[in-house]
Amino acid sequence: MASNGSRPARPLIGLTAYSERAAFGVWDVDTVLLPRSYTDMVAEAGGAPVLLPPRAEAVPAVDRLDAVVLAGGADIAADRYRTLPHPRAGAPRPDRDETELAVLARALARGIPVLGVCRGAQLLNVALGGSLVQHLPESVGHDGHNPRPGVYGTVSVELDPPGRVQLGRSVQAQCHHHQAIDRLADGLTVTGRAADGTIEAVELAERDFVLGVQWHPEQDDLRLFSALVAAARSRQEQR
Repeated sequence: MASNGSRPARPLIGLTAYSERAAFGVWDVDTVLLPRSYTDMVAEAGGAPVLLPPRAEAVPAVDRLDAVVLAGGADIAADRYRTLPHPRAGAPRPDRDETELAVLARALARGIPVLGVCRGAQLLNVALGGSLVQHLPESVGHDGHNPRPGVYGTVSVELDPPGRVQLGRSVQAQCHHHQAIDRLADGLTVTGRAADGTIEAVELAERDFVLGVQWHPEQDDLRLFSALVAAARSRQEQR
């Protein structure tokens, strides 16, 4: 598919978005939003970013996409992995949980490349039958993964084996999470851990590109988005 008869169209990369109350200009209203760093990274990597709002009506749009990014955000509801919520768990976002699980299921069914970021990595694990640590500081004894609201922690992640996306043997990752993968879902392989044992990267076996990272590459690392867009372009050429 070409945009002008000679140059291939940019692959369409869907990014799941938040539904939050937001103030801007003279308005204070319910808003569909996403940090701009996600769309900037996708565009810089050569993709065309498309926002997917947390509504069921957005799910069929996956059929038109070449890849999907499951973005970070609020905690996944504990009942999605059959447990009671921890007192420190955030308020659930049932509309977002439902939409993103449906988006992921549709993407997997169609062989569409997927990159899960932070919450997105957790969602991948939950969707496939895994569970989450609901308040990580209680398990690891520190808050280095989430120093305080609005501040990223720098965490060294060892990548062994390196996995499909070549980032070297380690990466200095920007993290902001108080939950993490606990029981690993069937089919997922761990490809990265922090020094405290926290799972920081997973891949779905026997898939060309289904990857979840617990950190936030949209902050400072184009490589994962470049790899995603390359996988999306390959799929685009095969359609």
